Order: sequence, then structure tokens, then C-alpha cells
Amino acid sequence: MALISLQDVSIGFGGPRLLEVINLQIESGECIGLLGRNGTGKSTLLKLINGDIAPHEGTIARGQNVRVAHLPQEVRGDLSGTVTEIIASGLEAITSQLDDEHQWQRQHQIDKIISRMELDPEARFEVLSAGMKRRVYLARGLVREPDILLLDEPTNHLDINAIDWLEGFLKRWGGTLLFITHDRAFLQNLATRIIELDRGKLIDWNCDYPTFIQRKEERLSAEAQQNALFDKKLAQEEAWIRRGIEARRTRNEGRVRALQRLREQRKERRELSGKVRMKISKENRSGKLVIEAENISYAYAAADGGPGDKPIIKDFTTTIQRGEKIGIVGANGSGKTTLLKLLMGQLTPTHGKVEHGTNVEMAYFDQLRTQLDESKSIFDNIGQGRDFVTINGRSRNLMGYLEDFLFTREGAHAPISALSGGERNRLLLARLFTQPANLLILDEPTNDLDIETLEVLEDLLLEYDGTLLLVSHDRAFLNNIVTSTYILDHGDVTEYIGGYDDWHKLIQDAKPASNASKPDSAKRTVSLTETKSAPRKLGYNEKRELEQLPKQIETLEAELHDLNQKMESPDFYQQDGAIITQAVERLEKIQKELSQAYERWGELDG
Repeated sequence: MALISLQDVSIGFGGPRLLEVINLQIESGECIGLLGRNGTGKSTLLKLINGDIAPHEGTIARGQNVRVAHLPQEVRGDLSGTVTEIIASGLEAITSQLDDEHQWQRQHQIDKIISRMELDPEARFEVLSAGMKRRVYLARGLVREPDILLLDEPTNHLDINAIDWLEGFLKRWGGTLLFITHDRAFLQNLATRIIELDRGKLIDWNCDYPTFIQRKEERLSAEAQQNALFDKKLAQEEAWIRRGIEARRTRNEGRVRALQRLREQRKERRELSGKVRMKISKENRSGKLVIEAENISYAYAAADGGPGDKPIIKDFTTTIQRGEKIGIVGANGSGKTTLLKLLMGQLTPTHGKVEHGTNVEMAYFDQLRTQLDESKSIFDNIGQGRDFVTINGRSRNLMGYLEDFLFTREGAHAPISALSGGERNRLLLARLFTQPANLLILDEPTNDLDIETLEVLEDLLLEYDGTLLLVSHDRAFLNNIVTSTYILDHGDVTEYIGGYDDWHKLIQDAKPASNASKPDSAKRTVSLTETKSAPRKLGYNEKRELEQLPKQIETLEAELHDLNQKMESPDFYQQDGAIITQAVERLEKIQKELSQAYERWGELDG
């Protein structure tokens, strides 16, 4: 029996319904990823399942004694107390009056979840980092031992270490999970079933995320073809009805009624909302040298005004050349934004120096969105008093430009205070891309973006031929874009060739078995000189080629094995001579292709 069952559920808050006659069953042990564009009703669906709101139509049936825990997108700002007190508050609704034995069991339950989630029971909730607050809030839900856990963007504002921890914890937890996320790596590693909200309907793909991507593309293609055929027929019938007196004398009343039905169907069709259309306003090329940093260090001043005793960046040297795409990774508070500002020249290093090359024009995306003016409308934040913007030397109507970023004409003059996090990020990107730049500096640009918009941004940055500095906790985003990665760890900055997975694999492979007994400081990172032993950095196409070579070699070896097996059989040589010759030629070709593939693999991976 399903833990929770939604039957013909609908809900709306003015305009088209968010959810329109949807059905859903959640079975025990499932791990379900919920996808959909920003604003399609994903958070509303979680609130319905949690019982926070009631559907306007339809029913929600819950199994007997089914317990649900919900981790919303934003942690409540009014919570205060110790970690133990916050977690214990999750049991208050079900443990109002208990005898001594049950009180002991309750405390044991709290202690167990604190230990399991590696929390400090006496730490004050108010002073914890955003990532640790979310971990405590998750523990607050899990202490009830729920049958179903609902997570709304659980990786938002977490650093990569925190995301890795959360992912591993949820895999070990083993309960039923329904979660919303824009993190594709998180989806791929956890979800065993994908459901999607699209134009009010719930589509159950009943597959993992990679399979979903393939099936979704096929479905959208088929839908586009069906709509095109429908529109063609409607246009033909509209032309027929307008022919005039002669046509009206002879027209078929059944055909008129059929046309009316076609008009009604077309009116009811909810179009797929368009994709964001982004273009970067290009500046003249910079010189080959973009940024050179030599032995830079930075520490914030102490409270008494003296020199800081805790360096954020220590003795970092690097040379950034035109066209490089560099990812910056580290724990929250490790100094990623500080490093960006040092390289940009917004901060002066305590020691060392930073120099920019010739003709460098930079544009900066600030993760705190301080570049947006809360007192102004969407229109005025981009136009700054003008009705047009200039992109790549061409003037564009500002309203048309905003529509490229999915802002409507009706809402363009509304204050930005009402915008969601994803809408604010889109607005800041729209503002950023009006600035001519050959050096893009992006600090957490993916926060709150839906997956489709994130993929559009990813494609744009892949095609961008300028230089990129990118802070992100999105592992897939980093893997797909960057050519090298800076890892920040306790003030040290270490450079690695490739994306996040390349770095992660490198440090795992570099650890000797005896490392388990060494202190953490001895295991921290592989040295910069080691990682720079690669003869050169791979371009995007070469990285893709390197990823595909193992599968290509595996396919060739399998074919070679099968062909050898056939040729070893006495019956093989009883065939027509042309078939035997063809097989021998194919054998020689496979051996040659294998040799070339292994040689190429050595070149790229050496």
C-alpha cells in the first residue's frame, strides 16, 4: 500500500492552476526527484503532502500512522537555542506528556541523531553557518523517525563538502525521500524515480535522472510535431470558413462544429514556457596575460585594529592567461569571494602583488546581489533610465531584452522586492551581460536557478572565448566548464588541472594506504608541483575525447574478442571466401584502431 496517495488534486492562486488534476503515489523506500521550472508549484506540492495546506479539489490519503518530515527551502530565522534544544523541538508535538521511561527514550533518540549527524549538542544555533543550520534543521525532522522525508532545495547555499556529506547521509538513511533540487550530480546520485511538474500536470517518468533527460527530449520533440500538425489543420479550417458567401452556402455544419472544437482545444493549450536566451556582450580581446598574482596573502584586521592573526589567503602565486576557465572551490568561509576580490583588484593583498594584463575588461556577478537596487523596478535595474541596451554593438529594445530572460511586460515595472531567488539571479545575469567583458567573474551564479536555465548558462559559458573565474558548489557545472580548479583549504590555495571530479579522483589516487594513520594535516592536498606535472591543459573538446576513449576502447576490444571467437571455429572457414576476407580485414582494422586509441589515451591522460 502507498504511504501517501494524491487523487485528482488541484490548486491555484489566481491565473492558471499550479496543479491541475494530478495523481501521485509514494511507495515505501523510494527516492524521488521532483523537477520543474521555477514557479511551477514544486514547493506547493511538498506543502500539500506535508499537510501545511489543503487542496482546492481532490483528496490526499495517508497510510495509518505515516509520519512526514519537511525541510523547507529557507530555515526559519526566529529559531534560537542550543543544537539539542532545536532538535528536541521536533518531538514536542508528539511528546507533550511522558513518564520517566519515555523521557529517557526521547533523550536517547535525540542523542542518537546528534551523533549520527556529527553535531555539537551545546553549540548555539544562532551562530552556526548556513550549512550547519540546515543540518540541524534536518536533524530536527529526522528525530521523529519519519516514514517520508521532504527536502526543498537541500543543497542551496551549501559548500561542496557539506553537499557530499548530505548525499552520503541520505544514501545511508534508507527511508523514503521526495526532494526538489537543481543540483544535477545530487539528482543523478540519489534519485531512483523522477517526477516533473509541467504546465500544471504531473508527469511520472519512473526512471533515474540520466534516462529522464533522454526521454524528456524525445517527448518534447513529439509534442512539437503534434502541435505543428494541429496548428496546420486549424489554419486550413480557418481559411475555409473565411472564403465568403459561396463557401457559407455549401459549408458542412458538422465541419463548422469541428472547427469550433479545434478553436477551443487551441485556446486551452498551455504552451511550454520559453527558454532563457542569453548572449554575452563581447569586448575586444585582452592580452594573452590576464592576471598575474605573486606571493599574495590576505588577513582581515584584528578587532583592535592591529594586523589579523588568521590569514584568509597565504602566499598564493598564479598566472591566468586569456581563455582559461578556472573554478574556485572551498568550504563556506574559506575565502573564495576574498580571493576573487584580490584577483579583481577590489582588495589589496596584505603581502605580494596582483597585476592585470592589457585591455582587460571585467564583469562581476556578486552572489549577494548587492548590485541590484531594491528601490527600483526590474526595468530600471537594467535600463538605468534608458529604454534600450547595447549588446555586441547593436541597440536592443529593453523590454524585448528582458523577455529573453523570461520577465513579462506586465511585471517589468514592479519592484524587485517581490522576486524569488531564481528570478533575482536571472535579473543579475541580464544586467551583467549588458556589460562588455573579456573577463567574467561569477560568484555562485547557479543558486536558485532551475535546471533548464542553468543548462542555458552552461552552454553560453562553454562558447565564451574570454576568460572566466567561477565560484560554484555545483559539481556538474564545474566539471562541464572549467579547465582548472583552485582549491582553498585553511588559507592554502592549490591549483589542479580539470574540474571537481578530476581533483577528487586525483587526491584519492594520491593517498597511500598508510595515510589512514596520518594526521589530517598530512593528508590535506596534493602539491601544486605534482598536479602541474601534466604537460599542458586540455581543451574542452580534448576533455570530452578523453572521457569517451575508455568506452571506445571497450567497444573495440569486445568486437575483437567476438571476432577472434568466430575465427577460431572450424565452421568459420567453410563460408564463402569473400566473407572470410572481409572478417580478416576487419580484424586488422580493429587492431589498428585499438593501437591508435591507446596511444591517444596516453597522450591525453599522460
